[in-house]
Amino acid sequence: MKAIVQDNYGPAAALDLRDIDRPAIGDDEVLVQVRAAGVDPGVWIFMTGRPYLVRLAAGLRRPRVAVRGRDLAGVVTAVGARVTRFRPGDEVYGTCLGGSYAEFASAPAQRLAGKPANLSFEQAAAVPVSGMTALRAVRDSGAVRPGHRVLVIGASGGVGSLAVQIAKAYGATVTGVCAPARIEFVRSLGADDVLDYTGEEIDRDGPVYDVVIDTGGDRPLALLRRALTPRGTLALVGGAYTRGRLLGGYGRQMFRAPLLSLFVGQRLRTVSAVERTDDLDELRELIESGALTPAIDRTYPLADAADALRHFTDGHPAGKVVVTI
Repeated sequence: MKAIVQDNYGPAAALDLRDIDRPAIGDDEVLVQVRAAGVDPGVWIFMTGRPYLVRLAAGLRRPRVAVRGRDLAGVVTAVGARVTRFRPGDEVYGTCLGGSYAEFASAPAQRLAGKPANLSFEQAAAVPVSGMTALRAVRDSGAVRPGHRVLVIGASGGVGSLAVQIAKAYGATVTGVCAPARIEFVRSLGADDVLDYTGEEIDRDGPVYDVVIDTGGDRPLALLRRALTPRGTLALVGGAYTRGRLLGGYGRQMFRAPLLSLFVGQRLRTVSAVERTDDLDELRELIESGALTPAIDRTYPLADAADALRHFTDGHPAGKVVVTI
């Protein structure tokens, strides 16, 4: 099968389209013929090996997993002996550990769910990593309830665009923060108000937000807290991952936010990255009800996956970038 492989950490030029063997599956795994795969910060991080802390899990000198990609949507072609939820021919979406920028991928059954019936494979591939992250930011870390005022920073990105819609579905009044070129896009997602970060700072209205979801910036915690009510919640998603060799922008949620939370009334929370079927099922319900629609900025064929990564990091996409197979 054809797959996007890399032997060493590096920029997108390190990616190579090759013929490799199909992955084997274990008793609890599913073999998926991949139709589309998403691009997210994790792909860039595992491609570059930066911040360096990630190499403790990914491989100190070179990637342990040679094939890039996590999100996938496709068709089941085989199932392991203990898999009962899926059978060949099922359309699924979810995540894998062995790389999804390939014609076939093996995935643990507990990381897959039935594909939303009203989405194409390309749309479905835009959901898993970003959607589960957004869901956990809104539902778990933020504990968003009807009547809450929610601020989503990075509202035009992969996670942010879904967080805006999920927060609205949970009954919140939502303000999105984005660049001026993305204002109409963020309004189209259902945001009640949009803040142009080039002209106004997030504390423009004072401490009025019950929940602030920061999807990847590097604003100081003091500034983020000034937009929160005294008992509000800050949900930190990712960081300025292209900055800093050791920790990138993740020092805020790994060290500073947990420590500060011990001394202030506001809740400063890191959004966990657990991936499971139950969350994919909830996302499917939101999608099929019409409350959630993934936005795709651009698609690239498998052979141009390197260009997809370049556009993701340099093009400031509105929504997700997707690789089609």
